[in-house]
Amino acid sequence: MENQFFIDSDSLSPEALEKKHRLETDPASRKDPMQYLPGMEQIDSPVCSQVIQQMANYPYADYTAADVRRALEHETCSIEDFKALLSPAAEPFLEEMAHRARQETIRHFGNTVYLFTPLYIANYCENYCVYCGFNCYNSIRRMKLNPEQIEREMRIIADSGMEEILILTGESRAQSSVEYIGEACKLARKYFRMVGVEIYPVNTDEYRYLHECGVDYVTVFQETYDIRKYETLHLLGAKRVWPYRFDAQERALRAGMRGVAFSALLGLSDFRKDALASALHVYYLQRKYPHAEFSLSCPRLRPIINNDKIRPLDVGEKQLCQILCAYRIFLPYVGITVSSRESAAFRNGIVKIAATKVSAGVSTGIGDHESKYTGKESDSATGDEQFEINDTRSFSRMYRELSDEGLQPVVNDYLYV
Repeated sequence: MENQFFIDSDSLSPEALEKKHRLETDPASRKDPMQYLPGMEQIDSPVCSQVIQQMANYPYADYTAADVRRALEHETCSIEDFKALLSPAAEPFLEEMAHRARQETIRHFGNTVYLFTPLYIANYCENYCVYCGFNCYNSIRRMKLNPEQIEREMRIIADSGMEEILILTGESRAQSSVEYIGEACKLARKYFRMVGVEIYPVNTDEYRYLHECGVDYVTVFQETYDIRKYETLHLLGAKRVWPYRFDAQERALRAGMRGVAFSALLGLSDFRKDALASALHVYYLQRKYPHAEFSLSCPRLRPIINNDKIRPLDVGEKQLCQILCAYRIFLPYVGITVSSRESAAFRNGIVKIAATKVSAGVSTGIGDHESKYTGKESDSATGDEQFEINDTRSFSRMYRELSDEGLQPVVNDYLYV
C-alpha cells in the first residue's frame, strides 16, 4: 500500500507547475539522493552501514511468540531481542512489555516528566518533501521573524513558566542562515535554561558555532531510513541527500553538543524497520560517544495545510505503544519524547510507561504565541503551521494534570556554573 498525497497547486506559476509535475513523474529529473552537494561535509563513520545492514536483515514476520518471551525474560535486551519486541509476534504481549518498560523508566528516570515547547521562527523552505506543510510548492503564508519578534515570542513563552525551548525553522539557508539561527539562540539564552535546535543539517564547524551561541542539543528527523522510499518523498532540495542527513547527529556531537535527538516519521514507510533503524542509530552512536545524551521520539504523520488526507500508514496507537515500550526496554537510559502530534489521552498514558518528555503550549505556526498564550489578537502578521497538532494543552494545564497523576513535571535539571 502506498501513501497518497494531495497538494493544492493553484497559486503556482506555469513554470513552477511544470517543474513540480516533472519532479513527481520523472525520476530521472531528480538528483541522486546519495550524492553529496558542494559544501556538504562528509565524515568517515561506520554507523550508517551498521544500521542499514541490520535493517536489511530484519524479517520481522519470522519472529514467534517464543522469541518474544525469551526477549522479555532476558535482563539485558540485545539487538535480536529488540527485533522480536518490534515484530508482529509481540503485539499480544503488549501488557507485559508495558510492565517491563515501566520498571525500566522508574529505575532510570523515577516519576519525572520533562516539559519543553517548540518555537518556529521561520517557515521558508527550499525542499520539496511531499508530506510537509512547509514544502516549497505548498501555497502557505510564509514568514520569518526578526530579532524583536523572536524575543517577544520568547518572552511570552518564558512568562508561562517554561525553561526549555526548541528552536525550529524551515530548511532554507537563504532565508534562515546559520548566523540568523545563532542570533536567535543567543536571545534564547536570556530566557531559557535549555536551548535545542531542529533545523536543516549543517557541517561540524557550523554546529560548533551554534553551540557557542548557546545550543545544548540538536534534533534531526531522518524521516525514513528506507533509502528507496526516501527518494520518492524528497524530490528537491538539500534534504534529498540522505547520507548527509543521516550523519547530522554525529557531526553535532563532534562539534561539542551535549545531546542529540533522533526520529523517523512513522507512516512514511515500513514503520517496524524505521523504528529498528532509529533505535540502532542511537545504539551505535551511544557506543562511540558515551558521554553524550541521547533521545528518541516517535512522531506519526499529521494533516497539513492543503493536504488533510495525510494519515499514518498502518501505525495505530497500539503499534505506537509497542514501539515506545520496545525502545525503553532496549535503551533504558535514553530519553523518549512524545509530541503534541498525539492525543492528550495517549500522552497521559504513555508518560506512565515509557515516555520521559512531552511538549506543552505548542504552536507550529510563526509568530502566534501571543494570541495562543494570552488570547489577545496580535497586531503582527503570522505564518502558517507546519502541521496540525492534536494535544493543545497549555504549559500550566499540562503541569497541573501531570502533578495530579502523581508524576513530577520538570522544567529544568541543569545548573550552569
